[in-house]
Amino acid sequence: MEAEYVTTPFGRRPMTLAMLIAQRRAVHGKSVKSVDKWKIYRALCEAKPHLGVTDRALAVLNALLSFYPKNELSDDANLVVFPSNAQLSLRAHGMAEQTIRRHLAALVEAGLIVRRDSPNGKRYARRTRAGDLHEAYGFSLAPLLSRAEEIEHLAAGVVADRLHIQGLRERISLLRRDIAKLIETALVEAITGDWDAVHSGFRYLIDSLPRSPSVTELELLLQKLGLLHREIVNRLEKHAKTKKISANHYQNERHIQNSDSESQTESEAPRPKRPAMLSAVSAELLPNAASVSAAASLQRKETLPLASNTGSESSGESQAGLKSFPLDLVMRACPEIAAYSSTGQISSWRDLMTASIVVKSMLEISPGTHQEACAAMGPENTATVIACILQRTSHIKSAGAYLRDLTRRAQKGEFALGPMLMSLLRANTALNERKSA
Repeated sequence: MEAEYVTTPFGRRPMTLAMLIAQRRAVHGKSVKSVDKWKIYRALCEAKPHLGVTDRALAVLNALLSFYPKNELSDDANLVVFPSNAQLSLRAHGMAEQTIRRHLAALVEAGLIVRRDSPNGKRYARRTRAGDLHEAYGFSLAPLLSRAEEIEHLAAGVVADRLHIQGLRERISLLRRDIAKLIETALVEAITGDWDAVHSGFRYLIDSLPRSPSVTELELLLQKLGLLHREIVNRLEKHAKTKKISANHYQNERHIQNSDSESQTESEAPRPKRPAMLSAVSAELLPNAASVSAAASLQRKETLPLASNTGSESSGESQAGLKSFPLDLVMRACPEIAAYSSTGQISSWRDLMTASIVVKSMLEISPGTHQEACAAMGPENTATVIACILQRTSHIKSAGAYLRDLTRRAQKGEFALGPMLMSLLRANTALNERKSA
């Protein structure tokens, strides 16, 4: 390594304490026999956020390292390289000489190289008669050798942090998938509970995450999603055990189903008397669950007179037997119908039913077919079905015949909206993911 001598910059460049410390550290650093120059360069690329250097500055350092003839930086060799700016520009892929000078100054300021200026400021070397280097002026790579352990430690920390964040993101993605499908299962199986509020709270947790989250934010989200996941699994397991125990009491099960489907007004009234659907932990995780549930209840009450006036007593029983779904879920599964609203957006069931009338005429569904569907499924569910037909209109030859078939199946109790909506929701989610990728 170079002799212990502190040099100052040539010309008007000032001497700073940082330069002095970098030179003294290069001389009095820990004794290191040798280190592979490309290995330490790769570690520098990993640790650059902690060292305050840019990728362009590292490109210049890469060009400097290429002028050192050996692959090993050793403490018993002269570690000064002395290329001209023109040669550096060639090896830095044509970088402008002014830019090279700026990045060389940044490398010196970061303490990764040290200037060894000659009396006239030129870079050159003097050799012995045998051809060995006797004295060289240029840039010393000694700081890379003396700081090798520090740089490798910083690089290891950056790699560990990146792997930790990657692991957190993978676990969060798995929990997002599991929670979404568990809520979908609960809706399809018609399990008792305010799943609209649970889903809204779940979306609130996901949407509140910033675009570039920190490790702390990812860990907090993972913890909350884990608690929500366990709560949903426990409720589904409890329902499955209850169903298994009561499997032999078929008459009682039919009686419970009929009592819940007598009318929408009666099914809404006793809801506050049901046992709590979420634990205290889940209530903390879903801050907007109460407001979403209240809004959904208000929408049902607003549209109830329309549903009760459109069919006879028998059709009311079939309407109650066909499960309705939240408007937010319907719009995420069938977004195309929003274009047929007078305002360009659907904010209530009344807007959806108004838009479905426009779509009905466009799809050439006869008034009689539409009236039969409303009598069998109810106006809200009929509007939902028309929105689904519009979403898949390219795959349906006759919308009127398709709606008549669904109406007959609904009258026989063989039709459910859940699988249709969930299929469209999965297709839209996959399409959005492909577009974002």
